[in-house]
Amino acid sequence: MPEDDPYKVRLNKREEMIDEGENPYGHAFDYTHHVSDMEAQYGHLNDGDITEDEVRVAGRIMSRRVQGKIAFFGIRDATGDMQLFFRIDNLGEKEYARVKELDTGDWIGVSGKAMKTRRGQLSVLVEKCELLCKSLRPLPEKFHGLADKETRYRQRYVDLIANPEVKDVFAKRSAIISAIRHYMEDEGYIEVETPFLHSIMGGANAKPFKTHFNALDRDYFLRIATELPLKRLLVGGFERVFEMGRQFRNEGMDPYHNPEFTTMEAYCAFSDLDGMKKLTQGYVQAAAMAAVGSLKVKFQDHEIDLSGDWPSKSMTELATEYAGEDISFERSEDELKSILKKHGGKVQAEWGKGKLISEIFEAVAEDKLIQPIFVTNHPLEISPLAKKSEDPNYTERFELFICGHEYANAFSELNDPIDQAERFKAQAESKDLEAMGYDADFIRALEYGMPPAGGVGVGVDRLVMLLTDSPSIRDVLLFPHMRDEA
Repeated sequence: MPEDDPYKVRLNKREEMIDEGENPYGHAFDYTHHVSDMEAQYGHLNDGDITEDEVRVAGRIMSRRVQGKIAFFGIRDATGDMQLFFRIDNLGEKEYARVKELDTGDWIGVSGKAMKTRRGQLSVLVEKCELLCKSLRPLPEKFHGLADKETRYRQRYVDLIANPEVKDVFAKRSAIISAIRHYMEDEGYIEVETPFLHSIMGGANAKPFKTHFNALDRDYFLRIATELPLKRLLVGGFERVFEMGRQFRNEGMDPYHNPEFTTMEAYCAFSDLDGMKKLTQGYVQAAAMAAVGSLKVKFQDHEIDLSGDWPSKSMTELATEYAGEDISFERSEDELKSILKKHGGKVQAEWGKGKLISEIFEAVAEDKLIQPIFVTNHPLEISPLAKKSEDPNYTERFELFICGHEYANAFSELNDPIDQAERFKAQAESKDLEAMGYDADFIRALEYGMPPAGGVGVGVDRLVMLLTDSPSIRDVLLFPHMRDEA
C-alpha cells in the first residue's frame, strides 16, 4: 500500500472490502440509544460495572487506540461523544482484525453491553460491529481542530466534524426562527408564501439577480423583498400576514451581507409605526429568550440590554448630534454635500437633500448606536413606500439599530395610489440602478383600497449574529457564498 498517502490507503481498504464481498457503505442501523440517552440511563454506574443490558449505538469514529488484544474508539453522534471498548475475547480474532482496520472518520454501528471502565469512562463493551460508511478522507488534525476560516465556510461539513460547538449556533438559529414564528402566530398573524420570481423589481432599492423565464421568453428577477405581494393581501382582506424566507440581492459580501439572506416581513391592517415598534420589540425579545434565556446579551465587546421599551430618535436629531452642526432640510444641497465630504462620505450628483441627510447620518451616527434605538423620520427621497409625515420632507418610518447596524425597517404604509404612482415614476426616472421599477399592478391594487397599515421587515441572519455573538454573517449561514476555489 502507498503508506505516504492516507487517501490512497483508505481507497485500497475500500477496494479490498469489495473484493472480499463486503459492502463499505452499509444499510439502515436500528440503534436503541443516542449518546445522551446512554449518559442519562447509565451515567450512575460505578467504576468497573458491566450491565447485562444490550444497547445499540451508531456514530462516527473520532479517535482510536489499539493496544494488543483490546481497543478503545471514541465515537460521536448527533448528541455527543462516548467510548467503545473492544476485546478480542468478545469479538473473536477475525472480527477483531476487521475492527483494527477501521479508520477515524468511518461511520459504524455497534451492539454490546453498557458499562463503565475502571477509570470511570461510560462505554459500550462491543460484541458486534458493523461498518456503515467508509471515510476516504482523514479528519483534520484532532488536536488543532479546524481554524482556517476559508476551509470552515467552504467545507461546512468538515467544520461541523472538527468543531462540534458550531452546531450550537445553528441550533440557536433554529430556536430563534421558531420563536419569531410562534410569537407572530400568537399575535394573530397568518404565515403566507409569495413568489420568488418577480417580473418587476420592487419592495426595496437593490441590485437584483436576473434569470430567464423560458415559458414566457422574458427575464425575471429573484425577489429582493416580499413587501409588495404581502400588501396586496391586505387589499384582498387579510388583516395580519407575515412571511419568513430568502431574499436575493446581487451585491457585495462582507461580515454583514450575503447575496442570499433571510428576512421576516409582516403587515398589519389598521396599525401604524407605533404598532410596528411594539411588534418588533416583542419578537426580538422572544428570540433572545429562546436563544440566550435572557434579555441581556453579549455581542463582541458590548453588553446589550434588550429589556424595557426602546427609545426613538429622528434621523436628523442623531445626525445633528454627532455631526456637531445642524443637519436638516434647512441647509442647502451644497452645504449638505460639504458636510458629507468632511466626514469621509462620497457624493453622487443626482442625490437630493434627503439622500444626503441619510448619508451624513450613516457617516457620523450609525456606529455610535450601540443599545437598541428606533431611528425615525426618514427623508421621503429614500422611503418610496412609506407614508409622509406632517412635514412632507419626511416619512413615517423607523429603522432599528443595535451595535451600529440596522436590524429592522418599518413603515406606516403608504396607501394612497396617486402618491405611490408618483413616487414609482420618480424612482423609475432616476438614474439609480438600484431603484424600484414602476409596478402598475400594485398601483391597481391600491386603487381598490388598502386599509391603513403598519409593516416591518427584520434581517433574521443579523439577529442570529447578535444573539449568538457571531462576528460574521458567514458564521450563522450553514452554506455562505464563497468565491470559486483556485
